[in-house]
Amino acid sequence: MMRSITTAQAMNEALAEEMRRDPAVYVVGLGLYPSAGESATSGLVDEFGELRVRSAPMSETAIAGSAVGAALVGMRPVAELHLADFAFNALDEILSKSGKWRYTHGGNDGMKLPIVFLEGIGGYVAGASEHSQSPLALYWHFPGLKIAVPATPYDAKGLLKTAVRDDNPVMFFTHKLGAPGPVPDDEYVVPFGEAVVRRPGADVTVVATSYMVVLSMEAAANLADQGVDVEVIDPRTLEPLDIETIVASVVKTGRLVVVDEDTERCGVGAEIGAQVMERAFTALRAPVGRVANPNLPVPYSPPLEQAVLPSITSIETAILATLTN
Repeated sequence: MMRSITTAQAMNEALAEEMRRDPAVYVVGLGLYPSAGESATSGLVDEFGELRVRSAPMSETAIAGSAVGAALVGMRPVAELHLADFAFNALDEILSKSGKWRYTHGGNDGMKLPIVFLEGIGGYVAGASEHSQSPLALYWHFPGLKIAVPATPYDAKGLLKTAVRDDNPVMFFTHKLGAPGPVPDDEYVVPFGEAVVRRPGADVTVVATSYMVVLSMEAAANLADQGVDVEVIDPRTLEPLDIETIVASVVKTGRLVVVDEDTERCGVGAEIGAQVMERAFTALRAPVGRVANPNLPVPYSPPLEQAVLPSITSIETAILATLTN
């Protein structure tokens, strides 16, 4: 049976199922009480109690640091940090403590750090410069972290269950926006490192992350009316990255546009573009296109925000540009 539910509901189901499956799983973070409302943690305290759903003080450093310690002694914490902007306060604990701990201790095979850091990303809600960022490339730059970026409720649930079961720290990013989507009642997981082709096409490959998948699908549909056949690929995880699926698509189409909401400089588009050029340079018939934030703080003003962040129009323009080169 399929139901149409939101990303928050899908994640809530994933956490409840994993907490029932494994008593070592617990949630710690900001604003977990009261249980009313719709969020990834709604109602969990009613079933699992305050020992396993721990509402913490407003200290991202303490939340992340305690999660590292708990993971090292056998627990499987899920750290709810809410906005990715807030998590900057805990970067030492996330990047250096969780991400590098096994390496700095000799790569001990018996040492595990099963932590999931939940972070919300994205603009388009007039959240201003400190509540609208999508810092995927920041975390991708640091070794030791896995990175999941679901674009649908189905993937949000399946990837979150995989993340909870993983013995490594996982950055789990979900966008503030997104429509409800079909999610099955039955148990399932979505493996890391397997991209999905959201729309097959023959003329241009578009690789998009998170909410950018939604915008790219709309752009592809619009361009289909003009005779342009766009293939849209959703990586679903950046670490591990399914570069093979992306390269195979570029070999077929000869063109690539990467759409990501993060800032353009040193961003996701730059990395994916470089990897494609390393593997399939002779297949490219045009320079790799990038659609991203042009290295600016996200404005509070909605018209200015729309001018900075990717749009259906800017995606269409980038796709058409690759066809004229």
